[in-house]
Amino acid sequence: MGAVPGSLAVDAPILEPDLERVGDAARRLERAGYDGAFTFEGPHDPFFPLVLAARQTSRIELSTGVAIAFARTPMLLAHIGWDLQAVCRGRFALGLGSQIRAHVEKRFGMPWSRPAARMRELVRALREIWRCWSEGDRLEFRGEFYTHTLMTPFFTPGPSSFGSPPIRLAGVGPRMTEVAGEVGDGFLVHPFHTPGYLRETTLPALRRGLARAGRPRERFEIAFQVMVVSGDGDEERERARRAVVAQIAFYGSTPAYRPVLESLGRGELQTRLHQLSKAGRWAEMSGLVDDALLEELAVVAPMRELPARVLERCGGHADRISLVTPWAPDLERWGDVARELRGGRLSGAAGRGPAPRG
Repeated sequence: MGAVPGSLAVDAPILEPDLERVGDAARRLERAGYDGAFTFEGPHDPFFPLVLAARQTSRIELSTGVAIAFARTPMLLAHIGWDLQAVCRGRFALGLGSQIRAHVEKRFGMPWSRPAARMRELVRALREIWRCWSEGDRLEFRGEFYTHTLMTPFFTPGPSSFGSPPIRLAGVGPRMTEVAGEVGDGFLVHPFHTPGYLRETTLPALRRGLARAGRPRERFEIAFQVMVVSGDGDEERERARRAVVAQIAFYGSTPAYRPVLESLGRGELQTRLHQLSKAGRWAEMSGLVDDALLEELAVVAPMRELPARVLERCGGHADRISLVTPWAPDLERWGDVARELRGGRLSGAAGRGPAPRG
């Protein structure tokens, strides 16, 4: 059931917390008909589970959605990406995000400055390292944030028959989104978005980045993550609602995401949520997310209506879609929803093949 050119790919997160069962979880997603499975930065490193998943799958794309770029150097990411592409036999995609300053400096102990410029340079450094390995040329990358000028034969993996993996960048603000259009192979739409913010801020920024690099939209992937509230019965729907409301409250407390709330005239809510988060009053935060805000930031619909509502929200701009379901439902049981999404691309989406690898 792999996605075909011009069709919509549907991805699912690997939510299995037990590393010994990650491979089996990925295999079940493949059998359920998903086109891709992804990990994310959380209790576990996002890369190691993909090695386990690659050993028990043969068709689905395996990706990070996302790994924190600034927690790692370009050389470290280059080796990880090169090796995972080989282990996955050409099925790996490197999804990167910047995170926020507090996490980069206080959790990872890494430097933070000018994130958009740093991300642009990091991606260019990655590509130069991969080019060096592919072509056997001298490594000569000198930038403002990163310098890579030493590569001896002992540390060179050599050319790969699978090429280098595609790089997808995540962003919320216009500057990082422009960088994705300029240097990435794709863009990961953050779950904390609204159709209006997408239309007025995200898509114009992507177009500017693509235009700056002289790149066509048809060779670029847009992957949506959409928060959804749904379920088969009242109990599951209420559990879903509580989980998504908590997720919105968490995202809304982040200063970097304030522009999304400001686009709704709700900028003051970010201040209140941030204050409560600093005080550790997490339970109170959910109480500030009303039904109107929930409907703006998530798709709330019965299961039978979910595919059409998600496609409508994406406005024909999605090449890939994944449903954000923080209440951790059985994603295999949602296979019918995935199949309907996959076959129901709305008019206006770019008919395209996969982004080039390598």
